[in-house]
Amino acid sequence: MARNVTTGTPVAAESIHAQLLAILTAWGMPEDLAETTAGIMVETDLLGVDSHGISMMMTYEEGVKAGRIRLDARPKVVRDTGPAALVDAGNGLGHPVAVFGMNLAVDKALAHGVGVVGVANSHHFGAAGAYARLASARGVIGMVTSSTRGVTMVPTRGAAPVLGTNPLAFAAPAGRNRPFVLDMATTTVAAGKVKVHHLNDAPLPAGWVVDERGTPVTDPHEANAFVFLKKEGGITPVGGAEDTGGAKGYGLAMLVHILGGALVGSSFSPIRNRQARDDQPHNIGHFFLALDPKAFREPGAFEGDLDDVIDILHATPPAEPALPVLVAGEPEDMMHAKRSKEGVPIPASLDTLIRGICERSGAPYLLRPNG
Repeated sequence: MARNVTTGTPVAAESIHAQLLAILTAWGMPEDLAETTAGIMVETDLLGVDSHGISMMMTYEEGVKAGRIRLDARPKVVRDTGPAALVDAGNGLGHPVAVFGMNLAVDKALAHGVGVVGVANSHHFGAAGAYARLASARGVIGMVTSSTRGVTMVPTRGAAPVLGTNPLAFAAPAGRNRPFVLDMATTTVAAGKVKVHHLNDAPLPAGWVVDERGTPVTDPHEANAFVFLKKEGGITPVGGAEDTGGAKGYGLAMLVHILGGALVGSSFSPIRNRQARDDQPHNIGHFFLALDPKAFREPGAFEGDLDDVIDILHATPPAEPALPVLVAGEPEDMMHAKRSKEGVPIPASLDTLIRGICERSGAPYLLRPNG
């Protein structure tokens, strides 16, 4: 996980939740859908994924103003074959349908051993890991993928972006340990992380973003422009820009799009962009897979074996004694504990942007400092 660069005034999670709820309902989202959305977004900020929590509100405001996001849309199952289903998000914001889709996949896994749910006609759903965690919390293995609206990944040997960050998340329940949770973009870094560096005026590590000549861009504001405003340059695939590693990352991004895009009938952004208007929905697709370990083994056997694996990883001699070996998901769990106590840091630049949204929407400003 990339080093967290967010600094600012710590704000209690309860205040952020109240702020999100106030804005979403002021925009016209029904309270139950707004509650689900705000809950996922706050949990994302507590986990330290600052790129996908409250900092997304400016993007959502743009979609609401353009008329492409239907805030009152409710998930609708349009195909159901027992262990598999397709859900229509109705062009709504992605959080409510993603919670619905993951829980439906878990329900099917508990009934059939496996549950697979695809979602079409959705929008951005935040951090994929938040939904994989829903599965592990219910005692099953969960996998989540999603197509994306942004075109930010520069393919191996390319000079212009073609694919998005196309996220992949996986969570598995353990027994005495915390669940194993992998949450990653198929780019070197999520596009939102570049935005976070921009908001915090923090330089980027070399290799995250390249210009049209393939030269690394480390200035956060210049990098933000390449990712969100320009038609050339962008983010490298996970594995880097070199042929061997980058091609694998590029291929992984394609795999994610096949599951979260082509399989469910969602749009491929480079094709969509040729004709789409600003007011047309994004038609983002999501994919949720749930596996019940009890369909394969005796109750508790899988969790016990995973505990043994995690224990061995924890027992690995650390390169630096003060930095013990961690397993995927643990850095986020540690950040969650810290921020639950101390608050979520809100940069001054983000605070100003949220104040502006409150003024335009008529929602009260509620981001009060923690304590």
